[in-house]
Amino acid sequence: MKIEVWSDFVCPFCYIGKRRLEKALNEFEYKDDVNIEYKSYELDPNAEIAPGKSIHELLASKYGMSVEQAKNSNESLGQQAAELGLTYNFDTMRHTNTFDAHRLAKFADENGKGTEMTERLLKAYFTDSELISDHQTLIKLAGEMGLDTEKVTEMLKLDDYALHVRADEEQARQLGVQGVPFFVFNEKYAVSGAQPPEAFSEALEKVWEEEKEQPVLQSLNPKKSKTTYCTDEGCVTEENE
Repeated sequence: MKIEVWSDFVCPFCYIGKRRLEKALNEFEYKDDVNIEYKSYELDPNAEIAPGKSIHELLASKYGMSVEQAKNSNESLGQQAAELGLTYNFDTMRHTNTFDAHRLAKFADENGKGTEMTERLLKAYFTDSELISDHQTLIKLAGEMGLDTEKVTEMLKLDDYALHVRADEEQARQLGVQGVPFFVFNEKYAVSGAQPPEAFSEALEKVWEEEKEQPVLQSLNPKKSKTTYCTDEGCVTEENE
């Protein structure tokens, strides 16, 4: 089973949704047969590298509320995260542009570390208050994942993996994704938002049962016709019933 996950590293519900999916997977009998692919999505492609405002001030400005109301909202969100073992340090969080972080995640994925890099970038932003647009920070995080820091340094200097990020975002537009997290199961079923673990469990069971019942391929050969094909033992002609 394949699960594609569109998310952004500064999206609080993306980290929560990731944990809830993982909780459901831990209880799923066939979890070893599930492959998760993380897709790029920028909530604000025009976000500044260093906006100079706290996350509370940015939230207040965006939604037309007071800073105190923004703090209360973030505190409530932090409690949801804490229930899943996550720590959100809103007071020191450094909101920023995530494009280069997504490029790094794509580089990591090609080097077998995509899932680990995604987790580390989320933790870096929400828990460690790292500036995840800063190249030195990204290089350091890549090194922690065992990636070649010289190659990462060179990659960040250039436009490498930019097209990979844009391709994910274009695919999201084609699918009609309006927000993240957004989960697609076997390119057929979608779960939008940080749903409870029970919702993910239900989706996992439904998709698994459906795929198990159906053949991988359905023949479209016309009935009562001849078909010819070759194997390593020779070529044959058969009558289709």
